[in-house]
Amino acid sequence: MGRAKEIIVKVIPSKVAVPFVKLNHYSGTVSNTSSLHFGCFLDNKLHGVMSFGRPMDKSKVIGLVQPSLWNEMLELNRMAFDDYLPKYSESRCFSIAVKLIKKNAPHIKWILSYSDACDCGDGTIYRASGFNLTLIKENRDLFLLPNGSKIHSMTIKSSKTIMNKYGSWKKFLDTEHKGWEKIVGFQLRYIYLIDKTCKITVPILPFSKIDEMGAGMYKGKKITQAERHKCDNSVIGSTPDLQSEGGVRNDLIAQ
Repeated sequence: MGRAKEIIVKVIPSKVAVPFVKLNHYSGTVSNTSSLHFGCFLDNKLHGVMSFGRPMDKSKVIGLVQPSLWNEMLELNRMAFDDYLPKYSESRCFSIAVKLIKKNAPHIKWILSYSDACDCGDGTIYRASGFNLTLIKENRDLFLLPNGSKIHSMTIKSSKTIMNKYGSWKKFLDTEHKGWEKIVGFQLRYIYLIDKTCKITVPILPFSKIDEMGAGMYKGKKITQAERHKCDNSVIGSTPDLQSEGGVRNDLIAQ
């Protein structure tokens, strides 16, 4: 574990978290639904941020775990770390964040997150942290714009201004998508059960399914099974190809 044991994890305000995420997350963006930010500090400096909040459309995911009420889950919207932190840092920081959530917001039963294997990676850290893989699907929603920026369809669908003007996502695309290029790849969905008495209601996939579907990716590059496992080991130690099982104020938890 080495110096990873020295990392301090605590809640930080959005005015500190947002600039760090924009600088260090591969997308260069923050999620507008994030409401709880954990900062990861080493040698008295911020080197990592984990941002949690509500999903973009909670009605579509709340049934993935039962029993689960409307306010009993969070989405890990952004996880951004710089290169200063040592090996094992990400999984250790997530583990500490979960302990703080359990202590200070015991009503939270599970955490949802997505891995972007179109443009980033297939979820090495999630697998190391005990998440369950529950979906691998081809991307249909991430686009590259002519100016080099990227946009997700949910960003458009959640815009009241655009929806009021065009009426539908399809009409917006038909009108405004000239020069847009669909980014080819996969999206992977992971679920972490804080409350182990809860049940995941959808099939849990073996990690080997990532390679079977050709969805492996590491740091934005398509990667073979052997190469990915080598990267896994270099970042978080050996991760089997099988499924495994500063305080937080309640008012900071997204409802």
